[in-house]
Amino acid sequence: MALLRVNNSFSILNTEPKRSLFSATTRRSRRSSSVRLTVVAETMSTDKLGIKVDKNPPESRLSQLGVRNWPKWSCPPSKFPWTYSDKETCYLLEGKVKVTPDGSNESVEIGAGDLVEFPKGMSCTWDVSVAVDKHYNFS
Repeated sequence: MALLRVNNSFSILNTEPKRSLFSATTRRSRRSSSVRLTVVAETMSTDKLGIKVDKNPPESRLSQLGVRNWPKWSCPPSKFPWTYSDKETCYLLEGKVKVTPDGSNESVEIGAGDLVEFPKGMSCTWDVSVAVDKHYNFS
C-alpha cells in the first residue's frame, strides 16, 4: 500500500488487484475543514473447494439476480452439518461462517457482503461464529 499526496489530497493506493481503493481530500478555509472520502470497491471473486465467493458484488449484479426478492434465512452462532440437494446461491446480509466440505481439512470463510454459490451435492459443516442473516435461492 502507498500513500500519495497531491495538492492536499491524500490517497491510499492498494497495489493488490481487485481490492478496494480509498481516497480522501481535505479543504481548509478560515471557517471550517472538510474531508471527502471516496470508496471504490471492486468485486473479488474466488473459487475454493467448489465454493464460489464474490466479495462486495455491485448492486447492479444483485439487482440483476433479484437477490432482494429471494427468501431470507437466519441462524444464531452454531455448528451443524449440511448437504445441498440443489445448487444454492446466497447473499449474506450479516454474519460470519466457516464452511468445511466433508473430507477436507480446509475451510472457506464467508461473511456479510458475500455472494456465495454452493454446488449441488456438496456435504459440509457450517461453523457460524456471528449470527447469519441471508437471502438465498435454490436452482
